[in-house]
Amino acid sequence: MYSTMQDVPLLVSRILEHGRKVHATSTVTTWTGEAEPHRRTFAEVGDRAAQLAHALRDELGVRPDDRVATLMWNNAEHVEAYFAIPSMGSILHTLNLRLPVEQLVFIVNHAADRVVIANGSLLPLLAPLLPHLPTVEHVVVSGPGDRSALDGLDVRVHDYEELLAGRATGYAWPELDERQAAAMCYTSGTTGDPKGVVYSHRSIYLHSMQVNMTESMGLTDADTTLVVVPQFHVNAWGLPHATFMTGINMLMPDRFLQPGPLAEMIVAERPTHAAAVPTIWQGLLAELAARPRDISCMKNVTIGGSACPPSLMEAYDKLGVRVCHAWGMTETSPLGTMAHPPHGLSGEEEWPYRITQGRFPAGVEGRLIGPGGDELPWDGESAGELEVRGTWIAGAYYGGADGEPLRPEDKFSADGWLKTGDVGVISADGFLTLTDRAKDVIKSGGEWISSVELENALMAHPEVAEAAVVAVPDDKWGERPLATVVLKEGATADYAALREFLGLSVAKWQLPERWALVPAVPKTSVGKFDKKVIRRQYADGELEVTKLA
Repeated sequence: MYSTMQDVPLLVSRILEHGRKVHATSTVTTWTGEAEPHRRTFAEVGDRAAQLAHALRDELGVRPDDRVATLMWNNAEHVEAYFAIPSMGSILHTLNLRLPVEQLVFIVNHAADRVVIANGSLLPLLAPLLPHLPTVEHVVVSGPGDRSALDGLDVRVHDYEELLAGRATGYAWPELDERQAAAMCYTSGTTGDPKGVVYSHRSIYLHSMQVNMTESMGLTDADTTLVVVPQFHVNAWGLPHATFMTGINMLMPDRFLQPGPLAEMIVAERPTHAAAVPTIWQGLLAELAARPRDISCMKNVTIGGSACPPSLMEAYDKLGVRVCHAWGMTETSPLGTMAHPPHGLSGEEEWPYRITQGRFPAGVEGRLIGPGGDELPWDGESAGELEVRGTWIAGAYYGGADGEPLRPEDKFSADGWLKTGDVGVISADGFLTLTDRAKDVIKSGGEWISSVELENALMAHPEVAEAAVVAVPDDKWGERPLATVVLKEGATADYAALREFLGLSVAKWQLPERWALVPAVPKTSVGKFDKKVIRRQYADGELEVTKLA
């Protein structure tokens, strides 16, 4: 027996048209660095998305299933591309502008992109790549920039605004299969080549609904979200789609991602929410310490991408800004968990829940697998590798234009669960606490040491700006922790003092013997600590390491 319900496909075009009509006056505000930012209503974004779709189809010959890449900052034009490309039946492919050149070349060629839409300011990055990108036929340039870099290259160059000018503001969006590809994003390739994750219309739609749930970000049309997380990073954590569902206003920073400009736009535009990785909020905190401003308008901040140090949460609490910890990855769209404490607790009682990665939403199932392959209980003590499955979780990687989907055994279980590579525990009431990445756990004398726990404890020191801990070889114990530390300006703490401070919260046998001061912790293209670089620097003798007795 089947239901009597209508079978209406869950499509990106339906999100677009809903926002365009029902939330027509909500706005996408793009920071310009000038006296007045650029503002565009959802209705205008919808009109221009239709014009872009006409231009891509009629002028550039883009067909269903063609990949259209974007090399863009967070701005209104990028939002237009977010909706136009999948709604017309093609596939949006966001390019991470912070990746190494060789990885960008690999990604574009692997995806076989036909068109690249790029901000003019990023042409110096794109132009040298184009001779190595045989599938790219067209480059569409949005905004100011020196276009002479494209002279003489074997591509057709178009101006974004000229392409849109005079075209119809309505488009007969096709009725697609909701399982069809809508967008793709590649992992940052920290080991091996980057891997392509392809999101369906269905997965984006369901993920957007979850983002809007009160147990997730829970924003409404009374809110403005500052979208600092890049649009090339897992669909900006689903915010562009979620905003069009509920009418949330968007504040887009464009290329102004430094702490000073971010502080200025918060003061000027008064967003109520923001989303970014911890390194962004650490930089903003230092900026506010040097030049105080009132940012208490931001009642809620979502932090994900890597573990948020508890000391950072405490610092923002004092500024009137509540931080909510989240966990996810490219393969999870990315929403996997969010750390909202159970109802009815006091502030002190909430704290143990806030510093976890949070609870799984209804669309995501989680399990822990022990070293022997057994599933572990949710008891808050049994540690294993986290595996997940759900309606917006990847079941394979993109195999290339002519290839089958890839399901490597180290990434997917035999019964189809995604192996996250994260190690942690789950409490009886479903709160996930990650203790490390599987590859970053320090195995010392047969016992595990959490690098994340050591980092969080170190970054609670008032003179420490950043700290990253990695495993290094040790003749006696197999591995021991190496602590690399960035001190705040004017700080005087020495290694012995830092080790003594660390001993207040960490077992003595876990305390690092090896220490190094660094000017900055290396970061990946999405702002995470790049520990493979630290391990290489240590192996090559590039770090000035002090070993304490």
